[in-house]
Amino acid sequence: AVMKLTISLGQMDVKLGDPAANWETVQTMTAEAKQRGSDLVVFPELWSTGYDLENAVRYATPTDEGLFAQMAALAQTHRIAILGSCLSRLGDRQFGNTAVYFDANGRSLGEYSKLHLFRLMQEEQFLTAGPQSTLVETEWGKAGLTICYDLRFPELFRRYALAGAQLVFVPAEWPHPRLAHWRTLLRARAIENQMFVVACNRVGRSKETDFFGHSCIVDPWGEMVIELGEAEMLGTAVIDIAKVNEVRAKIPVFADRRPEVY
Repeated sequence: AVMKLTISLGQMDVKLGDPAANWETVQTMTAEAKQRGSDLVVFPELWSTGYDLENAVRYATPTDEGLFAQMAALAQTHRIAILGSCLSRLGDRQFGNTAVYFDANGRSLGEYSKLHLFRLMQEEQFLTAGPQSTLVETEWGKAGLTICYDLRFPELFRRYALAGAQLVFVPAEWPHPRLAHWRTLLRARAIENQMFVVACNRVGRSKETDFFGHSCIVDPWGEMVIELGEAEMLGTAVIDIAKVNEVRAKIPVFADRRPEVY
């Protein structure tokens, strides 16, 4: 199994309700990520539309059509895995905030619709919460899928860790003034579960809200492997998945758990 993994974070300024412009950015960043030798490129939550939820019917498609199909083709073209969330159709008049993990062959290894809807952005008015957690099995290991607000629910991350996840992804649109929460929670999730956390946040301003980026990769010891600033940029770092087992051997948290008393 490949243990060294090169990951790019596509920290983009999402243009509200403009999938064509956002798709251009995704294509450019994906090509650049491949040029840098990345195995995987991660984009923010709702990268294609931003929070134009009131017009979800205009954008949402099943996960094998529309921009999802274009993402699959892009992954295959560049031979790079891609992850990020878009509006999907979960059923008749039901829309999800859905992330699909496409591998370097353009195959979907799993899809995840946001479990916890964020009332501060009116998600519960327009979207349907996803039905389940999703663990994807890649050629380098197992990864859990989450989106933004899910970061505040440690139970989901612990569930992934117990299921064998060595890494959890967090595409997000996390705004000011909650930068301290973002950085603290990402590190906490990594430390308490002794796994990598890979988070891609957007930048820019939308509907009077400012987003701060700070996309990052936190290692299983809680150290920042890479942390970006507040401008639109592609960040790239190499991680060693083997570090997960090293840290778990050092402090055997999972062996010392006592779920019967919690």
